Amino acid sequence: MTYRPDPSTPASTPALRNISAIIIVDHGSRRTESNRMLEEVARLFAQKFTEKYSIVEPAHMELAEPSIAAAYAACVSRGATRIVVCPFFLGPGKHWTSDIPRLAAEAAMDHPGTQYHVAQTLGIDDLILDLLDKRASHCAQHDYLCDICRGSLRSGEADVMVTHEAELKADKAAGPHLCGTCPYKGQPLP
Repeated sequence: MTYRPDPSTPASTPALRNISAIIIVDHGSRRTESNRMLEEVARLFAQKFTEKYSIVEPAHMELAEPSIAAAYAACVSRGATRIVVCPFFLGPGKHWTSDIPRLAAEAAMDHPGTQYHVAQTLGIDDLILDLLDKRASHCAQHDYLCDICRGSLRSGEADVMVTHEAELKADKAAGPHLCGTCPYKGQPLP
């Protein structure tokens, strides 16, 4: 999905030749609504910062399209020569230190004359702390049972937990869970 803040400006316009582009990348999910959320984040980012960034693309590291390679190609096709890959990840884990830089480098190899840079993860920031407070306050303001979580395991409701009791016990007995795509899946945790 391409976000062009000014649809009347074609990618071949000289003003767009040596510009930077932003790729906002998340892990990717088998859940369509999770992937759509990142696309909405990219759209809103492009809209809010239209004066600063004329090219903003969403990408998923794996499991869904657009991939980093597809987003990179879209940026280049719109005239970008410098591309900043912004991980939509909280911490600097393996995806930031290894996977995303490798995928960005592979994408750049198909586009000579371009440069990329992988930005820091979201990390610890007052804005993140404010957002955590906003989410926790929402729970308290709704007496710890809002429409977002009601009827799901997220709610902590006793009758919901009873419904899922066998599943919960089996999961607990199976040990810690890892990401389904994690290369260490099935190996003991350190």
